[in-house]
Amino acid sequence: MAGEELASYIDHTLLRPDATEQQVLQLCDEARNYGFAAVCVPPCYVQLAKDRLGVGAQVKVATVIGFPLGYQHPKVKFLETHQAIADGANEIDVVMNVSAFKSGKYEAVENELGDLAKFCHLKEAELKVIIETALLTDEEIVKACELCANAEVDFVKTSTGFAAGGATLEHIKLMRRVLPTSMKIKASGGIKTFADAEALIRAGADRLGCSASIQIVTNE
Repeated sequence: MAGEELASYIDHTLLRPDATEQQVLQLCDEARNYGFAAVCVPPCYVQLAKDRLGVGAQVKVATVIGFPLGYQHPKVKFLETHQAIADGANEIDVVMNVSAFKSGKYEAVENELGDLAKFCHLKEAELKVIIETALLTDEEIVKACELCANAEVDFVKTSTGFAAGGATLEHIKLMRRVLPTSMKIKASGGIKTFADAEALIRAGADRLGCSASIQIVTNE
């Protein structure tokens, strides 16, 4: 796989708490120059990124909702999502309520994700659900994927990058095995090299969330 092809899989990501406006503008310029699929920026910078990339840009604008812990009230997540799309986000990366999930409140988790998916699709946006695989057993990953499939989300995503671990080949293979073929997978967290990225794609990832994107595609 060439670097240009790999770039088309990558969400060029900047979610550090100390991210500045200038760094977000640079991120957008880099995404355009290298042909990344999207930029993933904090909600407060969605409009800035959209304006920088311009109307009709090939690079999508993604942002995070309920980040990074996921246990906000569903109404708060819905409001965050509504505002993000109004500001120009094409893709929404929401953190599943792992606390509710671990408590066995599967119906509540599925309903929350289903409501968000319906709203995103109504607004012609895609929904990615971060299940935070580092906090789940294999059996729980399978269950979380089942809930996401029932909720008709667009992507299931491994990690926030803020937990103890990120994407692993084993988890991507497991997710690909249990998810419907129409449902995509985003691997994120700890992806540092071209080899890492290529292996995750071969294992079944359709998108990669990376902060070291340029180093990855240039194989430096």
